[in-house]
Amino acid sequence: MTHQPQQSPQFFLTAPSACPYLEGQYERKVFTHLVGDKANELNDLLTQGGFRRSQNIAYRPACETCRACVSVRILANEFKMDRSLKRVWKRNTDLIGHSHRAEPSTEQYSLFRHYLDARHRKGGMSDMTVLDYAMMVEDTHVSTQIIEYRRRGPDSFISQKGEGELLAVALTDVMSDGLSMVYSFYDPDLADRSLGTFMILDHIQRAVAQGLPHVYLGYWVEGSRKMQYKIRFKPQEHLGPKGWERRD
Repeated sequence: MTHQPQQSPQFFLTAPSACPYLEGQYERKVFTHLVGDKANELNDLLTQGGFRRSQNIAYRPACETCRACVSVRILANEFKMDRSLKRVWKRNTDLIGHSHRAEPSTEQYSLFRHYLDARHRKGGMSDMTVLDYAMMVEDTHVSTQIIEYRRRGPDSFISQKGEGELLAVALTDVMSDGLSMVYSFYDPDLADRSLGTFMILDHIQRAVAQGLPHVYLGYWVEGSRKMQYKIRFKPQEHLGPKGWERRD
């Protein structure tokens, strides 16, 4: 009989449930807990293997009849903006993102609530309370940060902070090989700014500045309109049966 080390993660499988992306499909997930002093190392390995983090859980699809979910990561050092993305970047040059410890605030939750009510009223997160939001941000054993985006002020060059109302927020894991965008949200009334796209562009810039080669975007689902934006950022890599494969 063999004995697994006490530190080895245990994996579990969820029951089937309706797929939120493809009508008529059912999803299952395999998951494990990210806890203890090895949580950062484990999160790195699992993210590189196609897992995503939610609080202290790492999960990935394990559907019986579908393989539509594909893990996507941007090759940050080689990324070049096309004309459309340059316009988004220029449109938001008056914003600055300030990163700090993963701590929730009432201001964040108000923006989060406004975003959900406008964009995901029927989604699985639609009934999240302020306590649920706090858990989403704080319940982490890995290196996680909040990035808050506001308009630049006269002292932003020195303070690296914006001023005024909060316009967008990203919850981001800092890994050994990249930044993983766990969740992001923004003011839905500012659709002309394309703030979701801008935050991805900003994360690419941050990854390059920190010497990190990748920005992890989670899953792309072919056939799902919700996910189409993720394949705009090239070159990128998709995780397949043979490992990470480049897509230009």
